[in-house]
This record gives sequence, C-alpha cells and structure tokens, in this order.
Amino acid sequence: MDYLLILIAYLFGSLNSAIILCKAMRLPDPREQGSGNPGATNVLRFGGKKLAATVLFFDVLKGVVPVLIALFIGVEQAIIAFVAFAAFIGHLYPLFFAFKGGKGVATAFGVFVSMNGMVGLAILATWLAMAFIFRLSSLAALTASLLTPLYVWLFINDATTTAVTMVMSALLLWRHRSNIRNLVAGKEPKIGSKKKQAV
Repeated sequence: MDYLLILIAYLFGSLNSAIILCKAMRLPDPREQGSGNPGATNVLRFGGKKLAATVLFFDVLKGVVPVLIALFIGVEQAIIAFVAFAAFIGHLYPLFFAFKGGKGVATAFGVFVSMNGMVGLAILATWLAMAFIFRLSSLAALTASLLTPLYVWLFINDATTTAVTMVMSALLLWRHRSNIRNLVAGKEPKIGSKKKQAV
C-alpha cells in the first residue's frame, strides 16, 4: 500500500496543468513560450490572469490531494514525506510530458500546507514578506524554500520529513539557477515589471 501511494502521488504530480489547460484552450505550449517553464507565471504572459490562476490552483492541488489521501489512510509520517516528495518530483519530471516539468514552487507549497498547516502558513508568510519588501518573486520563492526545512523541523519534528524537505529545497534551488544568476547580476525583473521573468 505504501509503495502504491507513492506511485499514485508521482503520477498525479505528473499531470502538468499548464500544458493540459493551454492545450484545452488552444493556446501555445508553455514550454515553447516565454521562459519555457510550464507554470503559472509563464502562462500569465500569454494566457491571462484567469488561466494563470487556474494553473496555480491545480499545481497546488497536485500537492494537496496525495498528502491528504495518505493522512486519511493513516500511514506513518515517513511515508507521508515520501508521498509528498513523489508528487513534487512528478511536477518537476512528469512521466506524461517527457520528464520536462515546472519548477515546483506551487506543488511544494501544496504538499506542505496539507501536511501541516503551520508549515504552510510560515512558508506563505515568508513569501509574502519577501515579495512585499523586495518585489522579486523568485527571491521570495528561494527564501521560502531555504527556510522550509527549518519550519518542518520546528512544526513537524520528524527527521525523515526534514531530510526529504532538504532534498526538495535543494531541487528548488537547482530549478531556479537561472533566476539566481539574474539576481546576482541585478537583472531579475521585479513584480509588476513588464520585462520577462524566468520563474
């Protein structure tokens, strides 16, 4: 049962909402537009706010549903952590889309907010504070990602979950390496800027 839950979580995470919804709306493939990232921020550029919000909702939901199922069944915390990781990996490397997925911020938030409400609130508060102060979406996401293992350790206090979270944070940093280069060079556009962002 544990392995089946993990497999289902990965397959669920592999359903990339940006690609599916853009195809349904007869819009360009997000992997071939803008930053090339199949996520809500990139879809916003050519699909509008409503479609981007819908993509964001389903990306978060992909993290929420598998974890809630695992919690409902009552598996141990370590398995819940691996279910969360599987959903996250599914978004990054989707089986159904040649293993080329998004950057994982929304899905990661989904797994953590469903795993523990306090962790989710801490992540959201960090993102909002950084975004408000610096007006840099990528910096807000990176800061929240770096602090998430600390929040997990404080509010969940499970060694396996904390270790899995550290791996997820490292993968998020890797997926945002172009943003990190832009931040260092002072070229990362701010929230509300009309310049293209690569998040």
